[in-house]
Amino acid sequence: MSGARCRTLYPFSGERHGQGLRFAAGELITLLQVPDGGWWEGEKDDGLRGWFPASYVQLLEKPGMVPPPLGEESQTVVLPPGWQSYLSPQGRRYYVNTATNVNGYHVAGTPAHPPETAHMSVRKSTGDSQNLGSSSPSKKQSKENTITINCVTFPHPDTMLEQQLLKPTEWSYCDYFWADKKDPQGNGTVAGFELLLQKQLKGKQMQKEMSEFIRERIKIEEEYAKNLAKLSQNSLAAQEEGSLGEAWAQVKKSLADEAEVHLKFSAKLHSEVEKPLMNFRENFKKDMKKCDHHIADLRKQLVSRYAAVEKARKALTERQRDLEMKTQQLEIKLSNKTEEDIKKARRKSTQAGDDLMRCVDLYNQAQSKWFEEMVTTTLELERLEVERVEMIRQHLCQYTQLRHETDMFNQSTVEPVDQLLRKVDPAKDRELWVREHKTGNIRPVDMEI
Repeated sequence: MSGARCRTLYPFSGERHGQGLRFAAGELITLLQVPDGGWWEGEKDDGLRGWFPASYVQLLEKPGMVPPPLGEESQTVVLPPGWQSYLSPQGRRYYVNTATNVNGYHVAGTPAHPPETAHMSVRKSTGDSQNLGSSSPSKKQSKENTITINCVTFPHPDTMLEQQLLKPTEWSYCDYFWADKKDPQGNGTVAGFELLLQKQLKGKQMQKEMSEFIRERIKIEEEYAKNLAKLSQNSLAAQEEGSLGEAWAQVKKSLADEAEVHLKFSAKLHSEVEKPLMNFRENFKKDMKKCDHHIADLRKQLVSRYAAVEKARKALTERQRDLEMKTQQLEIKLSNKTEEDIKKARRKSTQAGDDLMRCVDLYNQAQSKWFEEMVTTTLELERLEVERVEMIRQHLCQYTQLRHETDMFNQSTVEPVDQLLRKVDPAKDRELWVREHKTGNIRPVDMEI
């Protein structure tokens, strides 16, 4: 239907909508897009383009056909089967479909064009969600192609492939933790971000335990050095004379030298391995709590916005029913009061549609904010995890280097450690962990009406 022409029935300001097309009643518009959802894109004769409610315009029967000016009444209208045309005492023409009870109502004096069920200027009865200002143009996907999980909208599984990963082939945190995961105990669900946070805190705890392990190693070295020094001062065989006595004295002196080496080794372990491990990101847990609270607050705001959308949707449904009831009353009783009631009901229905659009916009804004913060934060957590693993790898390498310098005879026991340390790969570790704990490889999308 792109390229068809339509005439506006009511004025539309477009001020509440970023891409709205402003027009007055009676203007002609060329249609550019007519997607489902109740909003069309069109272009006025002056070249302005934008979106507007489909229920604000009267579609002309043929592209390029322009209706007679306002005030001229057509007398040769042929209505489709089942439709009847009536005139109110004030001269306003309206239509009634005797099969479906769908009603069409036109501005006084406008030509009575046969209404078509596919392009009615008023909505259908109760089950239809279309109404004046009740829905916005589709930006990404229609509502039928989305599902809602814990107040977050996701693409329908049948359309998942259309949404690409942010960092393909990298198994990045920002791609796989949008949905929630069932608690292992079955008591509820755990947010994807909470899983990432738990991993970070677990990493911090592992780092602390590594530091404690090195501390125990230092105690052993200190005790060993103390015993060697004590043994070197022992007076046993001190009476040996001659060259054999000199050799024996050198043996005891070597014990003292070895004790000194082990004392230096323990001191370096403390300053170059244990202390850095213990002090690395001392406020990490506190910073993670701030991050968690920030994301949690955004999720709460998202839930609140979603509740507002549902409330506005219910209000719109009530206004639609009220408008339907008043329109049906017009068939029974034609009066100024009935027409005024219809006007009021239409205004309220339009206002309810605008309120719903506003709530959806606020929801989408909240979800976009949450999405941006999630991406930013998860990438930061990913960076911190790589940094933590790399820091531990470097200090354990320093530990083995000190061991090599201290005890060359035990090199064979250190080589396996060296081999494993050389194979440390944060990216591979992340891939294995993500494969086991991922909650979904899709991102949320905007809610559509």
